[in-house]
Amino acid sequence: MAIDSYENRRLQLVEDYNKTIGITNKMKAKNNGLYARWENPIITPAHVPYTWKYNLLQEENPLLIETMGINATFNSGAIYLNGKYILCIRVEGNDRKSFFAIAESDNGVDNFKFRDYPIDLPQTKDPDTNVYDMRLVSHADGYIYGLFCTERKDTSVSDTSSALANCGIVRTKDLMEWERLPDLKSRSNQQRNVVLHPEFVDGKYALYTRPQDGFISVGQGGGIGWATLDDMTNPTINEEIIIDNKVYHTIKEMKNGQGPAPLKTADGWLHLAHGVRNTAAGLRYVLYMFLTDIDKPWIITHTPSGHFMAPHGEERVGDVSNVLFCNGWVVNDDNEVFIYYASSDTRMHVATSTLERLVYYCKNTPEDKLYSHLNNKDRIDLITRNSINT
Repeated sequence: MAIDSYENRRLQLVEDYNKTIGITNKMKAKNNGLYARWENPIITPAHVPYTWKYNLLQEENPLLIETMGINATFNSGAIYLNGKYILCIRVEGNDRKSFFAIAESDNGVDNFKFRDYPIDLPQTKDPDTNVYDMRLVSHADGYIYGLFCTERKDTSVSDTSSALANCGIVRTKDLMEWERLPDLKSRSNQQRNVVLHPEFVDGKYALYTRPQDGFISVGQGGGIGWATLDDMTNPTINEEIIIDNKVYHTIKEMKNGQGPAPLKTADGWLHLAHGVRNTAAGLRYVLYMFLTDIDKPWIITHTPSGHFMAPHGEERVGDVSNVLFCNGWVVNDDNEVFIYYASSDTRMHVATSTLERLVYYCKNTPEDKLYSHLNNKDRIDLITRNSINT
């Protein structure tokens, strides 16, 4: 095959990278009045700097061959800080190992640029085999916390695919220096999708949890849990209550989990979560919402039926198809909400809305009454009201 010279290939790498991070995004013309998707993915493997993938020393790599490729960029935590939109991205190499990296943008919808280096994550005495899906939370105690899934080999069995999942914890003041805290201790076999509530509740730290029996299957566990603890440097929870359970023949029939930390509104805490059901084509992940009491965040006040967002078009295709996942959203100074979601474990997207629209949706969408004829009655009533008013 014909291969360009080292210099030509290097120039092409620089040109392609600059073109990728310079693409201007546009809001899609059609939307449902609740949120608007944007046309282009905001972070893809092409956004990762070429210095992370290629050895540029000509004497060591005269053919300029990529030796440390990037497979996917997805499931990003998010924070709005000092006027910038900042993502903590799960970057997965071709070696299947994930790491975290910070990228930021001035407007939240395009021109995201990675910092010079990924996060050098501190380790505990039991090193992480893999890490992923960090939730960034600016807490009332003055720290920014990052809660993520830490995966290790299940040494109690002999097969090479059994794993143990738990919640790893770091904290920072500047998103530069990170302090590793002990992993979460709970009575559950495994923990995933653990999220820190942004405020103290009755003087305690509060967590949204997802206890489960196995690494993939929740078994008799599952549902979004609630737990409190006294000290994040000794993160031990002795009791969990399930506040949002999985339910037969719904979008969360198989399992569900909290997405990012909830947003505080005058009407209560606004939550975004993912629900999973099984299909003939495999697991389908969608996003859904609910609202909880402002003073008692473990009490749900409004539960809109069905999904809030589901994979559309090219979002359906990727490493793990038919999946939407979100663990990061932010509110800017104008009460605009930026929802950062990944499609099919491959790439990052953004959709935008407002607190007003999201609260209206939660308070005015009928609950799932769990039977087709009852849900259909709600639709018939809507049609009837509309016929009277037209």
